[in-house]
Amino acid sequence: MRRREKGERKGPKVAPPRFRSRKDHRQAVRFTANARFRVLANGKLRLPKIGDVPVRWSRDLPSQPSSVTVIRDSAGRYFASFVVQATPGALPGTEPAVGIDLGLTHFAVLSDGRKIASPRFLRRAEKKLRRAQRALSRKQKGSRNRDRARVKVARAHARVADARREFHHQLSTALIRDNQAVAVEDLAVHGLARTQMAKSVHDAGWSAFVAMLEYKARLYGREFHKIGRFVPTSQTRSACGARDGPKPLHVRAWQCPGCGTGLDRDVNATVNVATAAGLAVTACGAQVRPVPVPAQRGEAGTHPKPRREAA
Repeated sequence: MRRREKGERKGPKVAPPRFRSRKDHRQAVRFTANARFRVLANGKLRLPKIGDVPVRWSRDLPSQPSSVTVIRDSAGRYFASFVVQATPGALPGTEPAVGIDLGLTHFAVLSDGRKIASPRFLRRAEKKLRRAQRALSRKQKGSRNRDRARVKVARAHARVADARREFHHQLSTALIRDNQAVAVEDLAVHGLARTQMAKSVHDAGWSAFVAMLEYKARLYGREFHKIGRFVPTSQTRSACGARDGPKPLHVRAWQCPGCGTGLDRDVNATVNVATAAGLAVTACGAQVRPVPVPAQRGEAGTHPKPRREAA
């Protein structure tokens, strides 16, 4: 500690520096085992110099905690985060594998044909957020009313973030539980967030969802595959493997001219994602082995040349 902080140096006594983050407005304090915090039998948390604090437990602690961190977010809510020792076991083995294509109209399209609608939490709450932000802008800076209005804005945003996080957790857990292997495409989220679709891209939260899939697959003994963003999943026909080039976004379904199979743009992309990851899936979700496909006439192979007539 500096001498001026201790009062040993001439001049006014100063406080220790406060380190603030421009991106994180939370305040936290951590209590280790040496601080002698306790979880009481009545469900309360006893903290040193604070006393017994009532807690609404989200789950039971699997073991004795070694430390607890009390966090206060920008919305004025308090959370207690415990460090415990837990050994999650692998889930029982299963056969299905799934490819996932993330989008905006549908949050996720699976290779078995299922389409999961996008909840659009931010879009649905825009009217309430706009009203709360306008009320905040009218308040005088430094006043108590402005502090109350700021908390209202923070709570409105926190409800949107909590709803999105809960949706991501439920969907990622269901996919990891029901499938042995999961394949997704590596999306350029930072690039898409600089386009006209920026608000919808941030509202979807693709990066957080993919991160949940990855750590849950590692935690429960599942396979997780991420393919490159330059793999032409939308330009390749999943039925015959032929590549027919890019298509405009308004084309959502077409018929393969080679084999005559009707293809859905999103489902076709998910099957190609799984195929690029080395997973054998079909549009109906059944496991198949890749079989040789006969080449179309005039597409491959050698053609005999007519013999020259004898002179």
